[in-house]
Amino acid sequence: MAAGEEEGAAAEPEPAAEEPRSFKDLGVTDVLCEACDQLGWKVPTKIQVEAIPVALQGRDVIGLAETGSGKTGAFALPILQALLETPQRLFALVLTPTRELAFQISEQFEALGSSIGVQSTVIVGGIDTMSQSLALAKKPHVIIATPGRLVDHLENTKGFNLRALKFLVMDEADRILNMDFETEVDKILKVIPRDRKTFLFSATMTKKVQKLQRAALKNPVKCAVSSKYQTVEKLQQYYIFIPSKFKDSYLVYILNELAGNSFMIFCSTCNNTQRTALLLRNLGFTAIPLHGQMSQNKRLGSLNKFKAKARSILLATDVASRGLDIPHVDVVINFDIPTHSKDYIHRVGRTARAGRSGKSITFVTQYDVELFQRIEHLIGKKLPAFPMQEEEVMMLTERVAEAQRFARMELREQGEKKRSRNDDDDTEEAIGVRNKVAGGKKKKRKA
Repeated sequence: MAAGEEEGAAAEPEPAAEEPRSFKDLGVTDVLCEACDQLGWKVPTKIQVEAIPVALQGRDVIGLAETGSGKTGAFALPILQALLETPQRLFALVLTPTRELAFQISEQFEALGSSIGVQSTVIVGGIDTMSQSLALAKKPHVIIATPGRLVDHLENTKGFNLRALKFLVMDEADRILNMDFETEVDKILKVIPRDRKTFLFSATMTKKVQKLQRAALKNPVKCAVSSKYQTVEKLQQYYIFIPSKFKDSYLVYILNELAGNSFMIFCSTCNNTQRTALLLRNLGFTAIPLHGQMSQNKRLGSLNKFKAKARSILLATDVASRGLDIPHVDVVINFDIPTHSKDYIHRVGRTARAGRSGKSITFVTQYDVELFQRIEHLIGKKLPAFPMQEEEVMMLTERVAEAQRFARMELREQGEKKRSRNDDDDTEEAIGVRNKVAGGKKKKRKA
């Protein structure tokens, strides 16, 4: 974690000589220090060093930190410590922008609180409301929710309220507000106690976040880990400039060149994520898609297969680029360049986490030059070109063209299936056009 600490040091004028070296030094109680130890958290990260002591004093906190900086620990530990002192049901609420992030935060709460019997419940869309109502009726200690589905339960689930809530956390607040959850957040703020502790975490301080801060926090302490946009020092960033019609061939070349690594490939649309996953599978790569049109179970399934290293290539839309803690991404490929420069920071933040090194490669076609210049301007550095052998790429074009044809046919076939059955298939078991008839029945049974 030392890399993260050095990185923020430039923005901190205070002397770093007496920086606490352990969670105990920050005031974390013994039983939780042991839990950190079991999770392999040896040294607190910069944001944890800044935020935990302040939170333990009972102050509201604004944490400005980029992804991969240990934010979850920075709010989970103070909440669990307060819960130990005054045990109570429906004690804390964590609001997050995406379903995957909600499940991930829940995992960390469960892991940190396992020895003290903490129960948490995830309340997100895409999952049956009835089973969620039953889980809420059991009154867990911590609720991790996306704003829309939580409001749904507050309005429609009999007997459920948050009138006794002691802690509110808004994680990735900039993203919650960008996704137009403002009215939902307002509704939630109206029905929870004013007398509570509030933690607001955000990668960027937008006007909307400032407005929310004024509405929701009392005299907060600001904990900023880095004041400017930056990417991690240990990340090697490259670009390749290519004609757009050969993008697929260049992707296959890079996957071959860097074989043995785990890859996260970002595409701009659900459709392109799906198409590219099919293309790579037809060429024998273990690729798996993750995008918003998949059912929640399929999304979690994809994520878990990649985390368990059963698949080495995860293709994702930006829905997956923030907050997901996937520990072993070696290479991030921006197959489609992000239209918002800040998304570049979040995407490449999937690798080189927790002090490890990593690579990112951004594909720049003739149509992307201006977007790429904006990214370079934002991060304040000129990126080097990734070394390529053009002749070798051109030798792949024939095989790639054939795989493209198969992928198009499979996509069309899936589209027809979806229309006729309204089936939500992420093609994990898609067997391909060549034996589609035999495959269709088998796949339906598995789903």
